[in-house]
Amino acid sequence: MIVVVLKAFELLFKFLRENRPEIIYFSKNYLLVNKPYDLLINSNNKNQYTIQTYLRRKVPEHINNKLYHDFYFVHRLDYATSGILCIPLNKNACKITFSLFQLRQIRKYYLAIVRGVISQELLFINLAIGENCIDTAAQKMCTNDRSYCVKAKDAMTVLLVLETGLYDSYPCTKVLVKPITGRRHQIRVHCSALGHTIVGDYTYSNKKDTKPHRMFLHSHRLKLPNVEEDIDVQTKDPFRGLKNWIRLESINELDDGAYNKIDEFVKY
Repeated sequence: MIVVVLKAFELLFKFLRENRPEIIYFSKNYLLVNKPYDLLINSNNKNQYTIQTYLRRKVPEHINNKLYHDFYFVHRLDYATSGILCIPLNKNACKITFSLFQLRQIRKYYLAIVRGVISQELLFINLAIGENCIDTAAQKMCTNDRSYCVKAKDAMTVLLVLETGLYDSYPCTKVLVKPITGRRHQIRVHCSALGHTIVGDYTYSNKKDTKPHRMFLHSHRLKLPNVEEDIDVQTKDPFRGLKNWIRLESINELDDGAYNKIDEFVKY
């Protein structure tokens, strides 16, 4: 019994040590954080550990007492999604950033590993996304070709295959993803609609994909054109050297060529 408890604490400490938020860009106008997976951005519970509480400790001088959640959180990442989160540090930067998101001028690129082998190198997914009026408890979304889809809005995603391989002996594909619109769960829903659910996505695998230690979706790069300052930031690839991943075929390297190819495929 003691051995089991000690092992549980060891795994917990390992998770906390390896899965910390990290500030990767800091200026007078912006702060960019590399958010770990399985972490909320903010919460109404002030005692819950979130990106909000992390920032309260790291940059207390930038807390805005007029905001309920202390900081300008102008976009979201799902609890299970890791990667870059952009936080404006003043009202003017917030206004500019919100406008750039509305005009679809901010470029975001994600890395994902999905179930199955995607045969096409490049895909443009143009499927409107709305609320799933049946499975409301899980706050699931769905594409508008489903009869239970309500309040659908246009949603567009571009996907580039990087490599194929095996994860835990299951055929999978590693992809670079560029969402053009910003709907809730957009990448997860679009991949699921293709029949290639993201590895570890408990919600869109109908609660079946439980073995992986996380959902394999990561916000890898963000480009923010701005009159104040141009931002182009990316993180390390969290899936490089992934345990239990065996690469079988490399289609595209994760370099400028891949980004140019996905940008040129569908221009918005």
